[in-house]
Amino acid sequence: MAINNKRLIAILFAVTFILLIPFVSMQFTNEVNWTLSDFAIAGVLLISTGLGCELVIRNVKKTNYRIAICTIILAILILTWIELAVGIFGTPFAGN
Repeated sequence: MAINNKRLIAILFAVTFILLIPFVSMQFTNEVNWTLSDFAIAGVLLISTGLGCELVIRNVKKTNYRIAICTIILAILILTWIELAVGIFGTPFAGN
């Protein structure tokens, strides 16, 4: 049980660290201009990806299946992030 909690804490620290990168960048340059909603959406995406991979690691027994499913989850994260940033697919919620 303690190992699972350590992974959960590691996921939360990783998400926090990743979100600190644009926050600190905003203090030094005008090139990065995130709003509160940008941080909230990025946080939800990162936490859901981390927890999704954690769920796969806990429940899927075969290593090859774990790797494949986590790769699919990461691909979905990347494609969603790209769509929100630049609108690669041209959906209505794409960035400007």
